[in-house]
Amino acid sequence: MHSIRAVAINTIKQALRIKVAVVFTILLLVLLPALGFTTTGDETLKGRLQTFVSYALSLTSFLLCLLTIIVSIYTITSDIEQKQIYTVITKPIRRFQILTGKLLGVIVLDVILLCLFSAIIYTITIYMPKFIKVSESELIEADNEFFTARASLTVPEVDVTKEVAKRYTELDRRGELPANVPREEIIAQLTQQAQLAKRAAGAGQVLLWEFNNVEPLAESMFIRFKYDVSANPPDSQVWGKWFVGDYQFFKYGTQSKTPIYDEMHKHSVRNFHEIEIPAEVVPEHGHLAVAFMNVPSLNSVGIIFPPDGLEVLYKADSFTGNFVRTVFLVLFRLIFLACLGILAASFLSFPVAILFCFVIFFTASFSGFVLDSFSFLSENVGAVYSYTIKWLIQLMPQFDKFNPSKFLVSAKLLSWTDVVKVAIYPLWWGFEGDMIFVKAALLFLLALLIFSFREIARITV
Repeated sequence: MHSIRAVAINTIKQALRIKVAVVFTILLLVLLPALGFTTTGDETLKGRLQTFVSYALSLTSFLLCLLTIIVSIYTITSDIEQKQIYTVITKPIRRFQILTGKLLGVIVLDVILLCLFSAIIYTITIYMPKFIKVSESELIEADNEFFTARASLTVPEVDVTKEVAKRYTELDRRGELPANVPREEIIAQLTQQAQLAKRAAGAGQVLLWEFNNVEPLAESMFIRFKYDVSANPPDSQVWGKWFVGDYQFFKYGTQSKTPIYDEMHKHSVRNFHEIEIPAEVVPEHGHLAVAFMNVPSLNSVGIIFPPDGLEVLYKADSFTGNFVRTVFLVLFRLIFLACLGILAASFLSFPVAILFCFVIFFTASFSGFVLDSFSFLSENVGAVYSYTIKWLIQLMPQFDKFNPSKFLVSAKLLSWTDVVKVAIYPLWWGFEGDMIFVKAALLFLLALLIFSFREIARITV
């Protein structure tokens, strides 16, 4: 243990002597306060806070990721190239202790820097409302929609299997099925059309959603939604009448013991909006209904809710707790990249190892987009991709899918359970985890294996 600690301390000292580390640190110390004073967002307090947190946390994560890759690779390759490692391996220290100490030193440095810059971001965020002249309504909006952590209830896709099967049978009987098109593709198209119809409301039509076990902890809750339209209105805005209350009242017409929310709102299309709802509309049994009417006298277009276009939000934790948990997501990235850098340095030179790690890092940063985009390829190209590189991309962490900023910007709750699941749960365990700790551990074990058999120096006579 003493040997590992000595190597870790030496690694931290070595990292602090690298000019890149100093440059990145100074950049963040200058840019983070500058972002706090210059970001404007949509000119509202909430917009300023969302923009600052998103840019500041993303910039901090990006620069620390680059620094982690560089330091973890340099600390090993420089020792080998400058022959400093000869003075180490001749001492009573094993090679696994060297790599463990190197990794520990990089992680400790990451923790120190991440804590420092996260504290700066948090402090600026908390005190920003005190240095900006804003109205009372903007302060209330920021408290309700940013300085909080809200649980989310979403609407699952409606099961349209029976409707699609009936529709397919009818088309087959009439001889209207398209020729030379596989049955699976026709079923997929019919399913998409049927699900779209369940989320669309023509003029005068009503959409009804139900939510179970709703237990808001604050006086207010929120409906977050986004409209799509069949044709763009002249001012790109539509009217909607919203009803919220006891589901049994809407479905069966029974007497409701709680108030019914009934309000008209006008909002722009293709943008997310939020409506504040008093929590007293939630019945004791927690079976809540949300209904939307496309007002016929004010709208002349069909209104469509996208698959992620509606959710019920209610306070479940504080902004501070949510911020701390999102910082852990950044730390998970840094640990994975430190293990990746150690692995690359165990058998590659510095330039090649840097290139290798950068490719992995940027691929992981867009892995979700890459996986989704390949689903639109032609059948032949998609088959080649599925049996070649798709499984490699799936093995990488999905940094874009578990982006810390998206939880803070939308004030969406990230629980400790979710943090643990991101660290160790695989994608197929109900929750879409990332197993980032497991992947990091495997990379480090592979680095130990390679480094233990690597020839450091050749004896010549």
